[in-house]
Order: sequence, then C-alpha cells, then structure tokens
Amino acid sequence: MSSSGGEFMVTMRRKEVVAAMLPMQKHWLPLSNLDLLLPPLIASGGDDFTFGSMVRVLKEAMAQALVPYYAFAGEILSNSLGEAELLCNNRGVDFLEAYADVKLQDLNLYNPDESIEGKLAPTRKHGVLSVQVTELKCGGIVVACTFDHRIADAYSTNMFLVSWAEMAQSKPLSVIPSFRRSLLNPRHPGSYAPSLDHMYVPISALPPPKVPQPGADPLISRLYYVTAEKLSLLQTLATSKSSSYKRTKLESLSAFLWKMVAKSAHMENANQKICKMSVVVDGRKRLSCGDEDMTTAMASYFGNVLSFPFGEKIVNDLKEKPLSWVGDEVHDFLEAAMTKEHFLGLIDWVEAHRPEPATLNMCCSGNSDGPGFMVSSGQRFPVTKVDFGWGRPALGSYHFPWGEEVGYVMPMPSPTVDGDWVVYMHLLKAQIELIETEAADIFSPLTADHLNLLNAD
Repeated sequence: MSSSGGEFMVTMRRKEVVAAMLPMQKHWLPLSNLDLLLPPLIASGGDDFTFGSMVRVLKEAMAQALVPYYAFAGEILSNSLGEAELLCNNRGVDFLEAYADVKLQDLNLYNPDESIEGKLAPTRKHGVLSVQVTELKCGGIVVACTFDHRIADAYSTNMFLVSWAEMAQSKPLSVIPSFRRSLLNPRHPGSYAPSLDHMYVPISALPPPKVPQPGADPLISRLYYVTAEKLSLLQTLATSKSSSYKRTKLESLSAFLWKMVAKSAHMENANQKICKMSVVVDGRKRLSCGDEDMTTAMASYFGNVLSFPFGEKIVNDLKEKPLSWVGDEVHDFLEAAMTKEHFLGLIDWVEAHRPEPATLNMCCSGNSDGPGFMVSSGQRFPVTKVDFGWGRPALGSYHFPWGEEVGYVMPMPSPTVDGDWVVYMHLLKAQIELIETEAADIFSPLTADHLNLLNAD
C-alpha cells in the first residue's frame, strides 16, 4: 500500500502485532478518577535517527518492554456503568514497517501536517498503542508511536520509551511502572473546592456545540525553534518589578502566546470577548508533598495525573496590558493548582459525578467566547535517553492534532543545544500567521539546520 502527499511517498511494507513475550493472565485494570477526565484523545510521538533500521531489535525489545508495561498491550472497553476500563489481555501492539522516499534532512519538519500526519505517524485502529517504523531514503529511520491518552499521559509514555530503548540495549530497566490505582483513591467523605465546578463540567451540562461555519479558519500544526536567549528575554519581560521571583520559562512563553492569540481575535466585538488559556499541571510531585514513600511511588506511577487549570481574560486587556501583567495572571491561576489539596479535591470531584463523564470547561466554548488554547510542557521528553543502540535521536517530538476547538502548544527540549526549545503549535491558521508575522524573531520555523542534519548523507 502506498500513500503520497507533499513531496514524498510512503510505502507500507509489513504489519504485524507484537505482544508481550511472556504469557499474561487476563484481568481488568480500572481507570483512575484522573484517567476518567480524559476524553479518547490520540497523541503521537516520534524519533528521527540518522542511520539504518534495526526493526528486529525494536520488535524484540518491544515484546520485552510490554511485560512490565502490559497496559499498552491491552484494549479499552466499557464496563457495566458505561465507563472506560482497560482489559489487560495481551492483545498486543500493531507494529507497521514502512519506507519513505525522502531523506531525513529533506523532511519538512516545520509542517508536520504535511510530513508526519498520515505518513510517518500510524493511525491507531485497535488496542492502546500503535507503532510505525519508517526507513528513509538516506538510511535513517523514524520511530513513531500513537497512543490512547486515557491510558497514559506524556510522563507515562516517556517512561515506556526509555524502557523500550533500555531493553533494546540489554540494559536493566531504570524504572518499573506502577499501576497502583489506590494511590489515587477518593477520600471518604470527599470534598473539593467550588472552583473545580468551573474548571470541569459534566457532559450533560455542556452548551450546544458551535455550528460549523463555511470557510472557518482551520487548525494547523507547526514546529518552531526557540533559543535560550529568546526564552530569557521573554522571562525578563514577563516578570513584574514587584515580583519576588522570576517567572518560569513556561509561564513566560505561555503569557506571550496568550497575548498573541488574543490579538488574533477578529470576530464581532472581539475586544470584549473572553480569551482562555490552560496550562497542564502534572500532579505527581504535588501529591507526594515531601512524603518520601509517596514520592517514590508516584515517580513510577503509570496513568494520568494531570489537571488543567485555566485563566480567562478580556481580549482587550490581554492585548493592551504589558507582558508582565499577563505573566502574573498565568502564575496566579497556576499556583492554585499546584497543591496536594487541589489534586485530592479533583479526585473527589470526579467521584462525586461518576458515572457521568466530564470534560474540561476550557474545551467547551460557547458562541459568546473568544479564542482559547492549551499549553503542556514537554520538557521531560527524554529525547537523549531514547537510544535503541544506534545513536541519539536527531529529534524527538509530540504531534497532537487533538480534534478539539481550542489550540494546543507543547514546548520540548532541543536535542542539539541545552536550553533551546522545540515548540509544537496546533493553532488556528490566523493565529499561526500572526505569530509568524509579529514574533518571527522568537519563533524560527524548525529546519534540518537546527538539528545539524545538513551534512547528513
């Protein structure tokens, strides 16, 4: 089978299912309350190397890695209450082999819609995880994984990728995943802050969906390179003189993009509309809260431990006020979600509303709302550790065209220069165009030159 698009063709050579190498007793693994907050989203991650494929090593290592990471070899089904639950039956992982008639240095890294989507990233049709290994014209390979977000967050998937690479090199696993759902049990009696009723919403309370408009602005994906120098500049601009601490790089970048997205609003009465931005918070360290045993347990916990706090401000305020004011607003709404009580309350909130599914208020824009987007840090993406035995990856990135009405941004570490970032953006075309026009000095379209690939064979 072949598929063409852009400037190269991808030919599928083989498809098989890779299961755990050891027999497994079939059992059910319930999703935690925090897993149940996630809709059936699909995320893709990929690694590009500069020389030849070793598919046999990848398959054998995958079969070994699926023994401790058995959740990735299962299937998601509905239980008697209609909630998603994981059947751990060693169904296996769909493993595809392909060939792309393009050299690594010629891939359009800046536009993953053209070079990755439907070509180098697999479409997950069955199970929890799908893998595609694509040999390139230059002898390099792309390893891409597509997984169901209800089973794993980025932290969990990163653990798996590192373990897979360690198995490929016959190394002992640095982390053994834990599936102790009791770590996230609700309290009895439960309690939660009223603010969670604004952060999350039961599906039955959703406003009517927006009616699709002909010629509506599409969401597109792009990859950019941002230097440490530019990030430091944004930090300075996003930190108010009265602040005791410098704003983090993530807070500063988020604040800057919040201003840009607000500025791109062009609907009727745009200046008075509400512009929302969410920043994803990982709760592992917050739930540990200095407890040594809990810290160890949560460090290896496999599943979703995320919250999605968001801020909402009038478009005109975001446009007109200085970046330091926006930085303070980002810090304030994030600070409220960075506590143990917030995550314990979130677990209790889900318990109080089960079995009715809930979703993020952030993603439920009514007709009166302005633009919105979400930022998720990918700084722990272990690009330098995912070495299958033939060298460090030239690039590691997530690709997340998640199908919601709001955009998505994920900054990740540069594989070549410490402190530099690769930033994935999935935003409306008009928002991307404004950012490229007004912030071209900060966001450089990702090229082979940034990854030192121009001299590759």
